[in-house]
Formats: sequence, C-alpha cells, structure tokens
Amino acid sequence: MSWWEMTGNGTPRAVESPFDSARFGRPVQRLTVPAGSGPSFGPVREAVLGSAADVIVLRYPAGHVGWFAELTSLGRTAVFADSLAYWRLRAGRGRAPEPRADLRVVGPLPADAVPGPVCDIFAAYRSHYTANPLFDAGAALEGYREWAVRSAASGGCVALRERDAHDDGSGVLALATLAGDGITGGGGHEVADDGGTGGGKDEDSAGVTEILLAGVVSRARGRGLYGHLLAAVEERALARGGREVVISTQGHNTGVQRAWARYGFEPVHTFLTVHLIRSRLLRGPRR
Repeated sequence: MSWWEMTGNGTPRAVESPFDSARFGRPVQRLTVPAGSGPSFGPVREAVLGSAADVIVLRYPAGHVGWFAELTSLGRTAVFADSLAYWRLRAGRGRAPEPRADLRVVGPLPADAVPGPVCDIFAAYRSHYTANPLFDAGAALEGYREWAVRSAASGGCVALRERDAHDDGSGVLALATLAGDGITGGGGHEVADDGGTGGGKDEDSAGVTEILLAGVVSRARGRGLYGHLLAAVEERALARGGREVVISTQGHNTGVQRAWARYGFEPVHTFLTVHLIRSRLLRGPRR
C-alpha cells in the first residue's frame, strides 16, 4: 500500500489484490487500517468476517497492541508477518555524500533495463510474503520485478551507473523506483549497500515523493553507493518542488534503517502485517 493509503483516515475495508491473486494462484485481499482511522476494531472484524478471500493481508498501526489476540478469534489462522516501518526526510535536509566522478545519475530508465538489477537486489530479501506457507518465495521476487517494471514504464525510476557504462541494464549499480501515476505500492522494500530496499503518485499535491523500491546490486555493495542513490532521489524531488521523501521497509531490515538515519530520515510510522489465512488451507502438506 502507498504512503497516502497508510497515513490517511479512511474506513478500513478489504479490497481485491489482483496482482497478488494472479501471482500466488489464489484469491488475495488487502485490508489496510490507516494511521488516522481511530482505535475501534469493529470495522476490521466486519471486513474479515465478510471476506471470501483465501488470504487477507492486513496492515494496522502497531499501537493497537491488543488487536492480534482479537484476530485469532475470527475463524482464520493469523500469521504474523513482521512490521512495516515508514521513515520521512524533509527534502533539502539530507546529508548527501560528496559527489563522485566515477558515478552518473540516470533516469528515467526504460522498463526493459529494470528486471535484472531488481531481481539481483531482492534475491535474498525476506518480505512479508515469505511468512505465508501458501506463498512461493520465487513468485514474491517476481512481484518485485513486475512492480518495478510498471513504475519504470511510468517514468518513475532513478539509477546510478558507472560513468562510462553503456545505457543498458548491465551498467546499473543502484536503483530506486518511485510511485508513478496510477501505480500503487505494496509496502516499501529497501536493500542498502550492504543489501538495500524501499515503498502512489510520484509527487502528489502535498509535495511528497515516495520511494517504492531501492537498493544496490550485489556486485557493487560495500562501496558507499546507497547514500548517493538517496541523494539522487532527493535532488529529483527538489527539482519537482517536492517537500518530503518517504520510504518504508520490513522491521527486521535494520541495516537499511541505519543508512536512512545517517542520511537524515526520521521514523514516523510503524504498521504490523498479519496474513489471515483460511485455516482449512493449512491442513495439507506445506512447502
């Protein structure tokens, strides 16, 4: 889900997730409780009980510490799938590294230049999908590839290349995709120098730029490139009149969160992720 959906004040409701459903071969819905929606569990209960999906991917503010016990009484198996941490940077206040003569910023990239770097960056990333015994990890990685291609096709992609590299996917050292028109996120994913990941619109009317995915390819890690990638995104946001850059990742991904803190980002929200699975589906053989 995007920053705007997660931080608003709308009424929680289960909505179809066609990409997830197609990818994992079973009906999947998403149920998001925005940060400003209030403390009542009632709308969540109604949405869960009224859903016919095999899996509901629920995200709710971590402050609702009593909700998980409530979820276990709704007739589904509740699988805890980590947390989603959102961080924010006031554009223009980032602690960007000194420019390097061996790097150049490029973007937007053509969509066909994106799949290789994205699959390399996220090959070992443990997303919330991996908590679900019904979901295939390879299909989750394919989801990142599809997501990045859609973003790149809408012009929402920034990359770092070696100065003399050819303009194809082989020269990409680090990559960030931004939410483009008509593209909605599924939760950020960041894999920094020492891994990396990140999670609308590109710049909305409030001047917010959201990073969907970001990271450094495996062969280029340990070279201090992630800070340069964040600087490239911040510069793009400023050039378009943006006031904030937001990004998100799984709670376990502490390495990239340290990189954000060094750059100047601050934590603003944490959401818990729970997969609510029809219990009968878990009675057979598991992967």
